[in-house]
Amino acid sequence: MIVEYFIKGNDLEVYQRQLLELRQRLLYAEKENKKRSHELSSALDEIKRVVAQRMNLTINHTDDMKWKVLNLSRKLPVHLINMYYYLPHLREYEDAIFPNVIFGQQRTGVSLVMGIPTVKREKQHYLINTLHSLLYELSEEQKNDCIIIIFVAEVNAEYVNSVAESVKASFPREIQSGVLEVISPPASYYPDLSNLKKTLGDSEDRVRWRTKQNLDYSFLMLYAQPKGTFYLQLEDDIIAKPDYIQSIKNFAAQQSQEWMILEFSQLGFIGKLFRSEDLPLIVEFFVMFYKDKPIDWLIDHLLWVKVCSPEKDAIHCEKEKAKLRIRAKPSLFQHVGIYSSLAGKVQNLKDKDFGRNVLHKAHNNPPAEVDTSLRIYQQYTLEKIYKGKDWFWASAPVAGDYISFTFLNPLKVEKYFFRSGNMEHPGDKLFNTTVEVLPADEMLRKELVDSGSKFNYPATKDGYLKIGAFENGIAEGSINQSIGKIQAIRLSVNSDSPVWAILSEVLIKTSEN
Repeated sequence: MIVEYFIKGNDLEVYQRQLLELRQRLLYAEKENKKRSHELSSALDEIKRVVAQRMNLTINHTDDMKWKVLNLSRKLPVHLINMYYYLPHLREYEDAIFPNVIFGQQRTGVSLVMGIPTVKREKQHYLINTLHSLLYELSEEQKNDCIIIIFVAEVNAEYVNSVAESVKASFPREIQSGVLEVISPPASYYPDLSNLKKTLGDSEDRVRWRTKQNLDYSFLMLYAQPKGTFYLQLEDDIIAKPDYIQSIKNFAAQQSQEWMILEFSQLGFIGKLFRSEDLPLIVEFFVMFYKDKPIDWLIDHLLWVKVCSPEKDAIHCEKEKAKLRIRAKPSLFQHVGIYSSLAGKVQNLKDKDFGRNVLHKAHNNPPAEVDTSLRIYQQYTLEKIYKGKDWFWASAPVAGDYISFTFLNPLKVEKYFFRSGNMEHPGDKLFNTTVEVLPADEMLRKELVDSGSKFNYPATKDGYLKIGAFENGIAEGSINQSIGKIQAIRLSVNSDSPVWAILSEVLIKTSEN
């Protein structure tokens, strides 16, 4: 987690002078870039001419053939060729800027690409819970129009593979469909970080941490850039509000002026939305100064270079920057991590604009007696979720456990909906659990026990019909009205679960409610 730095004192002149120097450096770099681009273009033209003569080819090659002839098919795009200038060690490792794709379906053309860098932490890990939160309640349409890239920013192959396998085990469908990608950097991507100059009063470890972090963000953005229209920067220790994707799209559509960053969290580098077309400029700026400042300072400096004038005061500068950096409220993402990726650092930063999560949804269900074999945790009883007062929470279910709702009077039930897990504990879902109904007609129940179901549902030995099952934490469906009135609905656990179980929504719809 990035911690904001604060400028001590009121020496505004020093601050402006530093920013002016920064602007001059950027202008000089742009001038040098144009010069090198012109030189490169001339060299390419000469090489093409010579190659065409020798191979008796016409000059009208396709762009793809131009690169193939020059053996540059995997080199950087021309607009990012300066990566080799700012990171000169890359000249010896041509492929170091390209990731190891552990899992990915090469999905492109989506509206939103989300990037999550993750590194090895000394204590608690948050990545899986973060992914549960991001994927919680996403519609199939939303899943088909986004990509979440997990960038395991480590070079230890064993650790990288362990993270990848953990993600695959938790989200096999999302890996298979291409919603989730897992990548890692080649070891040769990173320069020598052992002898960095200490700046800003930071320790050697902190300077190394923030420097690598700048390189990590740059690598991830560079990979994500061609995949979608917008890029959303996230971290691996957050939770998201429900329907955050639609909220982001709505806010972006409301903007009537040109913007560079839309912020959906006030903390660090969480929830920052960029246009993908702007990422090359942003990445180049990062790598120009990756050893000098932390990432959030670099973003602020980039905005200063674009819109601030040394002839104007700081108030004018802030107003101009605010036109490019627009904050959305309430925040859509909350930081939940306690243990930082910087070894030994503990942090309890919270976004005050995030508000409280809605952890259960209430419905007006018909009168019923509720019962469960699960061991209830504290005050989170089954009766409370059924009446819409709170959520139900219990320790890990085992095969044979059940949750039942027995109606005081038999009812014609039209449909049902059960949601397990919630925003704060999205992984506490019901797995391998079936939804069963007990017909009120005793003759029908006896017939089911004696000769099996005459409906399209399998029957249990005690006269219940299996009408559905939980899938990705949710069970929903309609009930065949030919079954008649229902006496009870039961959720039956068919195998041991490694996690606790939450019911955050129960809806039983009858013709009367």
